[in-house]
Amino acid sequence: MLGPDRRTMTRSQADAAQIDVGLREHMLRVYNYMASGVALTGIVAMLASSSPALMNAMFGTPLQWVVMLAPLAFIMVLSFGINRLSLFSAQVLFWVFAAVMGLSLSTIFLVYTGESIARVFFITAIAFGSLSLWGYTTKRDISGWSSFLFIGLIGIIIASLVNLFLQSSAMQFAISVIGVLVFAGLTAYDTQKIKNEYSELHDQVTSGKLAIMGALRLYLDFINLMIMLLHLFGNRR
Repeated sequence: MLGPDRRTMTRSQADAAQIDVGLREHMLRVYNYMASGVALTGIVAMLASSSPALMNAMFGTPLQWVVMLAPLAFIMVLSFGINRLSLFSAQVLFWVFAAVMGLSLSTIFLVYTGESIARVFFITAIAFGSLSLWGYTTKRDISGWSSFLFIGLIGIIIASLVNLFLQSSAMQFAISVIGVLVFAGLTAYDTQKIKNEYSELHDQVTSGKLAIMGALRLYLDFINLMIMLLHLFGNRR
């Protein structure tokens, strides 16, 4: 017969194994959402860019501001309203957000060559995968990075707004380099945060919503990392 200590150890090991399996399933769900969102964004962007009439309608009229600002509205609704949304509604909003982002990013196919976009995409995918894997497997607590990454993100946003008026290539280069570092850090940071959040799950609905929010964070890290790298290495038409 097993003694009390041995039974306790066996139960603990079983619980740890169950959590480990559940965590892998949760992370796989997050990555599936994120990858599907990126794929949908790419498809919509390519289709939109191949239609001159649609591009003129979107970016040759005041409608361009709706296309440009709509993704931000979806992010805010998902971020601040996720607890009030049903799992199905959150899923629908995520897919619609990914599609609208495709419309917003469709101009990159008019600015950069298709070959350079494909090359930068694969570079981004490799970098993102490596950074996310490190964030998932490292034993180091990187939660302390949050303040530095937040300051860097705010700095990028402010500098980008200023450069809309200055149109400085040197400033854009600096923004892109800093942006690569910030979003690389955010990829690892967000992955570890998503992993740690799993221990606070209580039910399948909560798990599903957290998976969507985790996918949204990683999606934004991937897209922004790719855009920064495209500014650095993309070949213009």
